[in-house]
Amino acid sequence: MEEREAYVIADVLIEALPYIQRFKGKTVVVKFGGNAMVDEALKNSFARDIVLMKLVGLNPIVVHGGGPQIGQLLARLGKTSDFVDGMRVTDSETMDVVEMVLGGLVNKEIVNLINRNGGKAVGLTGKDGDFIRAKKLHIEARNKPDIEQQEIIDLGYVGEVSSIDPAVVNMLGCSDFIPIIAPIGVGEDGQSYNINADLVAGKIAEILKAEKLILLTNTAGILDKQGNLLTGLTLKDIDSLIADGTISGGMIPKTRCATDAIKGGVNRVHIIDGRVEHAVLLELFTNQGVGTLLLSR
Repeated sequence: MEEREAYVIADVLIEALPYIQRFKGKTVVVKFGGNAMVDEALKNSFARDIVLMKLVGLNPIVVHGGGPQIGQLLARLGKTSDFVDGMRVTDSETMDVVEMVLGGLVNKEIVNLINRNGGKAVGLTGKDGDFIRAKKLHIEARNKPDIEQQEIIDLGYVGEVSSIDPAVVNMLGCSDFIPIIAPIGVGEDGQSYNINADLVAGKIAEILKAEKLILLTNTAGILDKQGNLLTGLTLKDIDSLIADGTISGGMIPKTRCATDAIKGGVNRVHIIDGRVEHAVLLELFTNQGVGTLLLSR
C-alpha cells in the first residue's frame, strides 16, 4: 500500500469516528430491496455493511422484500401476477409461494450472506413469536364518475400491520445476533398475510424508537422535477412535493412510510441509492451520504 493510500484510509476512519460514537448502542432499521437484492456485488457489500455496523456497536435490524423473486417463481409455476396500486393480488396459492420465497429462499440467503461475512444473523417472519400481527388490507377503487359509492377492492391475503410485539427482536438485537425479517404477518385466525416491506420496516422502527430508518431504493433518492437529488427534507416539504406532483407513483407510499415513522418517534429516515456499493455505510458514517435525509422539521 502506498503512503498516500494509507493517509486516505486514515482520513476515512477519522471522518467515521464521530458517527460511530454518536450511534453506538442505537437501533437502525434497514429495508433491503431493489437492485441491491439481485446484484451479487451489491448483496455482498450490503452484508459487510450490516456486519460492520454490528461490530462497531450499532444494533442493525434488516427487513427485506422479494417481489421480483416471487414473480419469477409464480411465472415458473404458470401463474400470472395481478397488481393494484403496486400491490400483488394474493390468493391462497400465491400466499403459499410468498411464504416459501420470502420466509424461506430470500430470508435464508440474506442470513447466509451475513453469516459468511462474519456476522450472526437469525431469520424471522412475523409468525415467529407472533410478533407481527396483521389484518386484511382493504383499498377503495379510484373515483369514477359513473359510480355513486366507492368499490372495495379485494387483494386477497394482502395485509397491514395491526400490532408488533418487539420482544423477539429486542432479545436478538441486545445480543450478538442480527435479526433478518421477512414481511409476513399473522391474523387473529392464524392466517398469513403478505405485507409491504417498507411498511413493516417503518412500523418496526416506530415501535423500537429507532435512531434511524434506512430505505434502499433503485433511485438516487427523492428527486426534484429536474432530476436533481433533494438531500434534506422536512415533513412539510414532503407534503408540498406530493401535492405538486414532484413525488409520484411508487415513491409516494415509500415517503408516506418515512413520514409516518418520523411522526412515530424515529429520529431520522434516509431514502438511499441501493445501487451504490456500501450505500448504508456511506450514508451512516460520512459527511456526504448517498441519498435523501428526512427530518421532522
